[in-house]
Amino acid sequence: MSALIHEFLKEKADEFNNIAFIKNDPISIPHKFSKLQDIEIIGFWVAMLAWGKRKMIINSGNKLVELMDGAPYDFIVNHQEKDRKNFLTFKHRTFQPLDTLYFLEFLQQYYSIHSSLENAFSQHMKNNDKTIENALIGFHEIFFSLQNAPNRTRKHIATPSKKSTCKRLCMFLRWMVRKDDKGVDFGLWQKISPHQLLMPLDVHVDRIGRKYGLIRRKATDWQTVLELTNNLRKINPEDPVVFDYALFGLGVLEKDTFG
Repeated sequence: MSALIHEFLKEKADEFNNIAFIKNDPISIPHKFSKLQDIEIIGFWVAMLAWGKRKMIINSGNKLVELMDGAPYDFIVNHQEKDRKNFLTFKHRTFQPLDTLYFLEFLQQYYSIHSSLENAFSQHMKNNDKTIENALIGFHEIFFSLQNAPNRTRKHIATPSKKSTCKRLCMFLRWMVRKDDKGVDFGLWQKISPHQLLMPLDVHVDRIGRKYGLIRRKATDWQTVLELTNNLRKINPEDPVVFDYALFGLGVLEKDTFG
């Protein structure tokens, strides 16, 4: 990877990593809130719905906020089973009411014990972990630890143990962990470091990554995520996923014109 490409990616990351990015991105939904738990809950849920057209994802996120009476944390902690009936009409592509009901149950049980969703990820990491891989594997186990966890819901929460790219979880952790002064990512979690984050790898990022020699593997799987992120660490060891803005921007937000 040439120095020219390094500089190009840095320029593109700076171009897209600003508050103008928020309006048309799913991250706009958690940006409606200031309380940590509100941001976590709606941010997590919206991130798990983040496939397909961004406008559709945002619409679904706004619907969830409406169903939770505009106060995600208060609703999750205090709602009763009868309050869940309004969610039976909520659907997003393959995300169905059964999935919704399980999300509500897991979140309510979790927040009855814990004050932040951060612990559900960070508690699985070891001191010498270079990446969030163990955090994602452990979170998957916690999320489906309830006795009535539906098998069909497992497709909505990925895990590296099944070689998934875990794009949506990696994106959610980028939102919660990355810290800068640009105003897009929240940087609210302290127990995971930005240098441990991994790239959210979708078809657009995969395509641009291959064009610029950041990906050599033929497959697109968990190992590809590690390969891409490791190559980006050569440019910015402390904050490799800042280049999500560059690759996503080149792949989706504008035509890819470099080279």
